[in-house]
Amino acid sequence: MSEWRQQAHYTRVAVILHWLIALALIGQIGFGWFLDSVARGTPARSFYVNLHKSTGLTLAVLIFARLVWRLVHRPPVLPAFMHPWERSAAQWSHAALYACMIGMPLSGYIASNFSKYGVKLFNVLSLPPWGADDTRTYAIFNTTHVVLSYVFVALIVIHILAALKHAIARDGVFSRMWPP
Repeated sequence: MSEWRQQAHYTRVAVILHWLIALALIGQIGFGWFLDSVARGTPARSFYVNLHKSTGLTLAVLIFARLVWRLVHRPPVLPAFMHPWERSAAQWSHAALYACMIGMPLSGYIASNFSKYGVKLFNVLSLPPWGADDTRTYAIFNTTHVVLSYVFVALIVIHILAALKHAIARDGVFSRMWPP
């Protein structure tokens, strides 16, 4: 197992992107849920919504960089001692996490473009909407965005629980993504 542990570590860039994006996404999801408590039609709502959109687009760029990095730098193989169902669960859950990481900013951005507001990057630079002000299309993509946030949180909880299982077992799987 010790030889596997030496070969099984993710690259430094992958580790940095993982933790940076993980922390930012958890904050962004919490921020998105906080928006429900801000009264509609107020200047504060506009400020916070645009800040949420801006950080979401910034995160989308980081997620894209992470996806490209992962495609170019294949992740280390899972250890042979893992059961086939664990390997399969790990692969499927990672694919689902990536689908949410891509789907959330994409659906949020598309929804924004089917409202009259568009996106105002960091409340400074206006990106006018490229779609028509269409409440039905907006509702479809905004609902997708919100539903994905709940699916994403469930997947994150499962991911954290699996990571904790491996950390407690000290089998080397958790340390693959821990900074060296």
